[in-house]
This record gives sequence, structure tokens and C-alpha cells, in this order.
Amino acid sequence: MRAAAKRIFTLTKRNLKEILRDPISLIFLLGMPLIMLILFYYIFHNLTSQFEMRYLAPGIIVFSQAFMALFVGLLMSLDRASAFLARLYVTPAASYEFILGYVLAMLPVSLVQSVLFFVTAGIIDPSFFSVNMIFGVLCSLITALLYIGFGILFGSVCNEKSVGGIASVAIAGQSVLSGMWFPLEGINKNVITVMNILPFRPASQFLQHIVSGTDSIFTDIIKPLLIVVAYTVVIMTAGMLVYNAKMKRQ
Repeated sequence: MRAAAKRIFTLTKRNLKEILRDPISLIFLLGMPLIMLILFYYIFHNLTSQFEMRYLAPGIIVFSQAFMALFVGLLMSLDRASAFLARLYVTPAASYEFILGYVLAMLPVSLVQSVLFFVTAGIIDPSFFSVNMIFGVLCSLITALLYIGFGILFGSVCNEKSVGGIASVAIAGQSVLSGMWFPLEGINKNVITVMNILPFRPASQFLQHIVSGTDSIFTDIIKPLLIVVAYTVVIMTAGMLVYNAKMKRQ
């Protein structure tokens, strides 16, 4: 157990160093959604409640987390194409240790992302600062795991040339199917049902209601949380199984 924990820590540290060696991607991951947060608030918040900071900031955080699917997928696919993982395959490390190394390396990035966006939101709109904001930062790690899981699955299945196109599915899904950019009134009920079944809208709703508060804890928090956790477990498991199969083959 101690040896496994040491290997996971070593892999996490190595992956974190690889992430920090690519500052342009980090700037894109943090900077572009932050600019969107500021611009959309000042342009639209007087027009519709959807763009009030209590809804916009959590929605932007989950949207920005979708880019982690691309980030993690690229990192894994590049490692698979290099001699790095080939050398590790002959070590006693298990596949779950490799996976945890990627997951734990991305969580600090997600934490910085959430703190940065929430603090910026509070500076723009001081009423945003509350105890719920602290809970929102912590709960954002749950939604981050969903997209880290997508990245692990994409990185296990695809090579470095195709992972970008596949990962864009998660980004487009969070953008279009979360309902954060447009009102849902008038949309076909079947479409809304699909949006509620897929993880994108529940992920946004969960974090938005954590921050803004709710009168129905089950409907607005527990239900979307269960959907997000279920998808995360299935996606992470699928990614680990594919990774393990390719690891044995190599």
C-alpha cells in the first residue's frame, strides 16, 4: 500500500510538471473563460437573469472544466506515444496508479481555476461573496472529475492526432446542452429531457444551485449531483478498462 502511494505521488508530481511546462495551454484554460465571464456579465446581465453573476460564474467554471478533457487527453495520448509509459509498463505499477497520477495532477489546476473565477466574480459583484462561494469552490472539484474522466477515456482510446477532435465533443456538449447561454422557454420538451439525462446540464445546475441557494435540495442539488457522479464513475471505469487493455497489449 505504501509503495503504491509512493508511485502515485511520483506520477502525480511528474504529470504536474508536464502541465506547468505548457504555460500557453494553461493560459488558454484559465484566461479565455475568465475573459468570457467578464464580457458576458457586463454585456448581458441587465438583459436576463441567466447572466447574473450567481448563475454565470458557476456556469463558466463548468464550461472551462470541459477543456480539461482536451488537456488530459492530449497529455495521456502523448505519453502513450512516447517511451515514457513503455518504460513504466515493466514496473510493478497498476493501471489505476497511472490513472490517479493524471487525476491528482489536474485537481490543483481545477482548484486554482475555481478560486480565480469566483474571486473575480466577487470583485465585479460584491454580493457574490458568501459562504456558499466556499462550498462552490469545493464542489467544483466534483464536476472537474467528470471532465478529467472524459480526458482519461479520450486519451486511452485516441492518439495525439485525433484526441483534439474527439474531446471537442465534451466541450460542445457543455456549451450547447447545458442551457447556460440561452433561455429554455419554448424549447421542445424532448430536447430538454435529453439535456437533463446527459451530464452537461446537471453539472451546471449543481454548481449554480450550490452557489445561489435553493428551496429544493433534492431536485436542484442531490439529483444533478447523482447524475454527475454516475457519469463520472462510468466514464472513469471505461477509461481505466481501455487503458488497462492497451497496457497489457503493449
